[in-house]
Amino acid sequence: MKIALAQLNYTVGDIEGNTAKIIEAVQKAEKEGADLVLFAEYAVSGTPAYDLLRKSTFLSLCEEALEHIAKYCRRVTAVVGSPLLTNRGSVSAAAVLRDGRITDVVEKSYITARREMGFIISGGGYKVIEVCGRNIAIMVGDDLSHLHELDKEADFVVSINSRRYGKGLLTYRYETMRRLTYTECRNIIIINQVGGSSDLVYDGTSGIMNKQGKVELMMKSFEEDFSIFDTAVPHSEVVVPYTTYNDRTRIIYKAACLGLHDFFHKSGYSKACVGLSGGIDSSVVACLAVGALGAENVRGLMMPSQFSSNESVEDAKRLAENLGIEYSVLPINEAYNAIIDTLKPVTGGTEFDATEENIQSRIRTVLLMALQNKDGYVLLNSSNKSENAIGWCTLYGDTAGAFSVTGDLYKSEVYDLARYINLKFDNVIPENILKKEPSSELRPNQRDSDSLPPYEVVDAILYRMIEEGQHREEIINAGFDSDVVEKIHSMVMQNVKKRYQYPPVLRLSVCSFRHECLLPMINKYGY
Repeated sequence: MKIALAQLNYTVGDIEGNTAKIIEAVQKAEKEGADLVLFAEYAVSGTPAYDLLRKSTFLSLCEEALEHIAKYCRRVTAVVGSPLLTNRGSVSAAAVLRDGRITDVVEKSYITARREMGFIISGGGYKVIEVCGRNIAIMVGDDLSHLHELDKEADFVVSINSRRYGKGLLTYRYETMRRLTYTECRNIIIINQVGGSSDLVYDGTSGIMNKQGKVELMMKSFEEDFSIFDTAVPHSEVVVPYTTYNDRTRIIYKAACLGLHDFFHKSGYSKACVGLSGGIDSSVVACLAVGALGAENVRGLMMPSQFSSNESVEDAKRLAENLGIEYSVLPINEAYNAIIDTLKPVTGGTEFDATEENIQSRIRTVLLMALQNKDGYVLLNSSNKSENAIGWCTLYGDTAGAFSVTGDLYKSEVYDLARYINLKFDNVIPENILKKEPSSELRPNQRDSDSLPPYEVVDAILYRMIEEGQHREEIINAGFDSDVVEKIHSMVMQNVKKRYQYPPVLRLSVCSFRHECLLPMINKYGY
């Protein structure tokens, strides 16, 4: 038997476009002699569809699309993921298409992702179908984790999926698959979504693992792919390509570029602007923008104040020239002084503090948004997870933007990404940007270390606090200074309201703010 795996990039709500992609893959599978062709969960609708999954018109269009696709399935059997409306409610299903019609529907039983809870209901679970005399068990989504419930003979277990990317999840998925295949003595095929979808990235990485826990087919990560697997041909073991720390940084780069590209492409945008400060965060965002959109579609604005060093301006210029992007230098001194003078009846005679610092940041946002409104350059946010966590940022200033591609990466991870980019692209980020001490340059001789411990310490505490859910006592017992831990914890808790006002953040971790890490906007815990 020949099994085709079609790993495609779908768009939420583009039922017509998704259907066309599926039909094209069905025809290709038939042409290449496949007996069975597999598509991901929610292939027809795209995902996450959220409240669209509760709209009867949307679900009716998905069902009509399945009927249309079925007309092209005369010789080949297709398994296509789609939401369906039942008399119990909406379900995530795998439709079995053959002989020109929908012959069976397999519903997802276990709903574990927050992005689905409340939008779909639990269905009937796996079914076994026959293709070319072989028994094929069909499962949808996380039903695969309950493989032990499969009490029927099956030559292959097919899991159609929409598993998002998150740091460490590829290795976790591989180890889970290997354990399942070996302990349950099953050959498993997993077909996954690929592409950016709003603030998520689906990595693809579909494949086949035999009952000995060995990978016999692995498809591309972060790219569309199409493969034919012939069960009659011996297959050698495939080496898994993501097992080291360096691999993780490479994969983060690919995920970020794909997520950013698809956010723009699927939203109808083409051009991005970045405020270039000469610091590490804006430098990495500019590099990712060029990687995702091309240098011709990225523009930088440098907006120095009287507190900006000449070194930072020169570093930003050198970065822009290395990237080959258009840039402009717009000093904000006059705008800043005009606002300070206007405010004198209200704030005159008071000490310089965060008020004057934040004014500078907000002026820069005004200029960047003017470029977006006038020329269509969509503003990219340059925040990171460390600063987002502790509120080390200005509302309506450097928190502004249509999209944040690095907002789920800790500061130390941004540095790792910068080093990887330099290794891959011949030191495009000036070395001075990597070496200089972090500073927002909003007052004379300012350094982040004036108020914070080194970011290596901050990030280690934040990781334990956010990703691992550790209590302050656990972190202190691990060897961290109690005063520092208490300070970081207090900053995290006091800035929840700020984080609710951040732009959409590309979710590259397994514990993103406002999603897996969702704290009440107003609370008194831990103060």
